[in-house]
Amino acid sequence: MGIVSEARDIWANSRRNSILIASPAENQKPMAAKECVEEGVRAGLKAAAIACVASAVPTLIAVRTIPWAKANLNYTGQALVISAASIATYFITVDKTILECARRNAQYDRRA
Repeated sequence: MGIVSEARDIWANSRRNSILIASPAENQKPMAAKECVEEGVRAGLKAAAIACVASAVPTLIAVRTIPWAKANLNYTGQALVISAASIATYFITVDKTILECARRNAQYDRRA
């Protein structure tokens, strides 16, 4: 086609077929990060399930027994209370778990 398109193709192929080989430590870092995220999601889901039950039971009991809650919390309000507790617990737990895992990996890297 032309000099410009040929140069672009050569540059693109040279970037894909680089002569530099990544070290095993560099390959291990993305895998460790992925494991940290997966561990965080698992812990977050467990904590959110527990928080859902722990917030649903008192909310539903309160709506049936306390006059103020009976008058002011409709089904949407009840769902918002329960889901807000579950969502907050999920994100806090995921964040803490990923940070803890990252610290463990950083300490492991320093020893090596």
